[in-house]
Amino acid sequence: MKKMIYYRNTMLALMATLLFGLLSFTAQAKEYNTGWLHNPMHPPVQVRFMLTGQSDPAKNTVEGLLEVDLEGDWKTYWRSPGEGGVAPKIDWQLSNNLKDLEWHWPMPKRYEFLGVETLGYKHKVIFPMTLTVEDFNKPVFFSGKLTMSSCTSICVLTDYEVVMDFNPTQLTPFADAMHLYNQGMSKVPLTSDNVTIDQASWNGDKQELSVLISNTHAWQKPDVFVDSFSSKLENVSFSTPEIKQSANQLIATFKVSSWFGKPELDQQALNVTVTDKDMAVEEPITASTLPLAANIDQTSIWQTIVFALIGGLILNIMPCVLPVLGMKLSSIISTQGLERRQIRAQFIASASGILASFWLLAGFLALLKVSGQALGWGIQFQSPYFIGAMIIITGLFAANMLGLFEIRLSSGANTWLATRGDNSYLGHFVQGMFATLLATPCSAPFLGTAVAYALGADVVTLFAIFTALAIGMAAPWLLIALFPQLANKLPKPGNWMNHVKTLFGLMMLATSLWLLSLMQSFVSTGTLAGIAVTACILLLWRLGQVKGRKSVILTLAVILLGGAGSLIVGSVTADKWSTPLPADHAWQTLKTEQIDQAVAQGKTVFVDVTADWCITCKANKIGVLLQNPVYDQLSDNNIVLMRGDWTTPSDYVTGFLQSHGRFGVPFNIVYGPNAPQGIELPVILSAEEVMTAIKQAQGSNNG
Repeated sequence: MKKMIYYRNTMLALMATLLFGLLSFTAQAKEYNTGWLHNPMHPPVQVRFMLTGQSDPAKNTVEGLLEVDLEGDWKTYWRSPGEGGVAPKIDWQLSNNLKDLEWHWPMPKRYEFLGVETLGYKHKVIFPMTLTVEDFNKPVFFSGKLTMSSCTSICVLTDYEVVMDFNPTQLTPFADAMHLYNQGMSKVPLTSDNVTIDQASWNGDKQELSVLISNTHAWQKPDVFVDSFSSKLENVSFSTPEIKQSANQLIATFKVSSWFGKPELDQQALNVTVTDKDMAVEEPITASTLPLAANIDQTSIWQTIVFALIGGLILNIMPCVLPVLGMKLSSIISTQGLERRQIRAQFIASASGILASFWLLAGFLALLKVSGQALGWGIQFQSPYFIGAMIIITGLFAANMLGLFEIRLSSGANTWLATRGDNSYLGHFVQGMFATLLATPCSAPFLGTAVAYALGADVVTLFAIFTALAIGMAAPWLLIALFPQLANKLPKPGNWMNHVKTLFGLMMLATSLWLLSLMQSFVSTGTLAGIAVTACILLLWRLGQVKGRKSVILTLAVILLGGAGSLIVGSVTADKWSTPLPADHAWQTLKTEQIDQAVAQGKTVFVDVTADWCITCKANKIGVLLQNPVYDQLSDNNIVLMRGDWTTPSDYVTGFLQSHGRFGVPFNIVYGPNAPQGIELPVILSAEEVMTAIKQAQGSNNG
């Protein structure tokens, strides 16, 4: 009897254990899944909602997903469907203990039908979702009505009832649902340290949005999508963008439209989503009317190299390089009587100096580019330290050419140099470097195109284009190095060379004074005056020591008479002798939003971007802008004058320049009713070109 009772109890315990294990397994494996939901009125589409079992009690969140299966060519839509279609949505307001339902949207694709572009998905799409509950310790009743639009050549709007109840504390991970959830999340754009949305520029006149995006890796086949959560932009559509790209930057330009009139995007919050091979990134940004701080030119690299060669060659005749003309002439003339091998070596040394200087500039700009700083041709003249160093260098060159001091080497050093040929190769190398540095305040034809392409490209391309600029500028030196006999065609050396050398020494001294005047943007006028007076005293003192009292008196007389003569000539009004320059116009500070306002009022806007250190700018001002007929035309009441000052660093002016593909000054552009996007003028102005541009911008209304 006892044995029977024992066996019975044992069997009952075993059965209870098996039953408990079965119930436990069933509880652990429970799926929170609606199963596939069908609407008999629209069989091609089925959906199902499920929970992954993942939760975060600290945030009161539960992870789930909506899986959509579409037959054939049926498609559904992204959160911003494009020009047609309706985004899917769930109305969950009848739910209990549910605070929020957040959709995570995978990257869409573009579809076009009968000229209408839509954004969405075909075949199968998984929308990961995050549910936020009010009380994590209480059951949740999820009741939602899913409304989904699906289209082929026709569109159908279908509703599905999604109902589920669950207890957040009792959820356990479900492998199949987690796998689907991770599939969906892998296609959802994220933020990235490699990709940044730099700027969104809105042009209300053209109804265009331009977005500037940078990537630390090279772009391959990118696409860009823009939308907004703002209710003001609910019905706004963004076209397929026109994309211009360099290695690490792209500009996507969208046509913007709405069924309800012209949209306004200024100061509106936007979402920018960019995709490329194995990458999808999304970031918010606020649109503004500020022009883009970059412009990507799709000119080929070989065209740009040709432009760089021509631009570098033209630099040799720009006014910036004239101060070193004396050194060049002296170098050429001093080659008389030397062997061809020595002449060739001297001029190759000068060309090497030009090349080295351009490489230094390229390296400096590459460092700025990597660090995200503003880029531009001649921006080193925005630094008081660079200008100060140039003042010292030009002053020493001037004093040397005037014979006020000589650099004497030891006999051992002279012997070492003599065994290696002419002992002035280093001097020729320095002359080449110096000529390049003095050329950078000038912007020459073809130069701007080459520099703009270089600064928007990768570092290797930057160095390639600057090498071409160097070869172009060094071409005259390389020509003489190739044909040394050309140097023998010049006049023979003689006492006249000393006078020429003195003349060019004075020109170099004038360059030092000009550079000193540029420091007024950084130091007080009193300080500058003190430095100038001290330098003059030292110069005259050294001149007296080397050349005697008569030279000092003569120099003082030349300075005084020259100054007095300039004042007298300036006061002469007879056209036969001189026409005094009129007072400059009253220029407004450059403001792009005011340009649009003025043009909308029927006015013409003339923009002058300049800098105190830009010699070409000064030549344009004196030779064209302050001369008739341009001067009188710019005085017209219907013309608004705006000036951007680039003497010192200015992100706003830099952005304006680069929005037009320019990386240096001078830059002039005319806006008007007939040219709201502006008519760009050449680097070197002429009265005829300025007058033609103004008339063209004014249009027929202003005759």
